[in-house]
Amino acid sequence: MVAREKIKLVLIDDHQLFREGVKQILETDHELEVAAEGKGEDEEEATQLVFQYQPDVVLLNVDTPGFNSVEAIRNLVTRNPEVKVLILSIHDDESYVTHVLKLGAAGYMLKDMEADTLIEAVKVVGSGGAYIHPKVTYNLIQAYRRLASEDEEPSRASELGYKEVEYRKPLHIMTRRECDVLQLMTDGYSNRMIGEDLVISEKTVKNHTYKVLQKMNVNDRTQAVVESLKKGWVKLR
Repeated sequence: MVAREKIKLVLIDDHQLFREGVKQILETDHELEVAAEGKGEDEEEATQLVFQYQPDVVLLNVDTPGFNSVEAIRNLVTRNPEVKVLILSIHDDESYVTHVLKLGAAGYMLKDMEADTLIEAVKVVGSGGAYIHPKVTYNLIQAYRRLASEDEEPSRASELGYKEVEYRKPLHIMTRRECDVLQLMTDGYSNRMIGEDLVISEKTVKNHTYKVLQKMNVNDRTQAVVESLKKGWVKLR
């Protein structure tokens, strides 16, 4: 059997201990390799590291004091369109998240994430998908819902493709347990939290999540939640 090529990363963060911890977590998975690390002292450092190491994913901390994250993301995406930028931050404000995604970032993670969530995010982004932290996804959906309900801005809501639909579980394609997992994903639950709520293991949650994505023909949790809201398969609670 031919070995699968590793996903190569460049990690940019101003805290050495954090970088070392993240590197150790990522390299517990044999499919991931941290090729280089940077302190994020300026925007050009990230660009130079990407040019030198040609990674698949740049894991970028945007909270470094004095670091122009907007300019860094713009430069990385413009100069290296094949490289995926995955944001690390402590902020979950939907306006900022939306802004960096518009700049071209492929994912957005909060620093309070679990280790397996980080690994999953890197793999999804490195494979060409998108990944947003469950809590951030929930905030974005709430903002999306507020925008859609503003009577004075119907044109903006229609641009998002939003319309009210009758709530109904998708039992025609999913099991009841998969429907439960989909709803909890919409609520912003992590795999661990879903497992605790449904009294099942994280491995079982991951299996259900995989089946949900497969049945919906989507690449990641964010797409699953957005499409489910449009179809009326889940509720905002």
